[in-house]
Amino acid sequence: MQFVPKQKNLSESQRQLLDLFNGLDEQNRESLLAFAQFLATRDDEETASQDHSVQEPKPIERPEQESVVKAIKRLSETYYMLEREQLLDQTSSLMMSHVMQGRDAVSVIDELEVIFSEHYQRYLEKR
Repeated sequence: MQFVPKQKNLSESQRQLLDLFNGLDEQNRESLLAFAQFLATRDDEETASQDHSVQEPKPIERPEQESVVKAIKRLSETYYMLEREQLLDQTSSLMMSHVMQGRDAVSVIDELEVIFSEHYQRYLEKR
């Protein structure tokens, strides 16, 4: 089943990404989109990171029921001042352990919260 129609004038990498997206189930498409959004915010954050004043996290309460994708979005919003590139490896590893290996969402989210908090502490130490 094809969710996105084939487009003309796409680069090879764009066609490849579209083919991969079309081959995923709904949950994995959402994960891919969340990850792409995570990557896309890096440019904005690099500009913001040039501001040398200490920025406080934006408190967003963790819902009782939350997906890993939504947790990453929430934590990215909470810790908006962190450079996503530094979180990329750990975040993507945890996302993959959840999606590909079936790791429990609650434990993955708990670990994500620790990782974001640790990165924020490092951010504070650099200021």
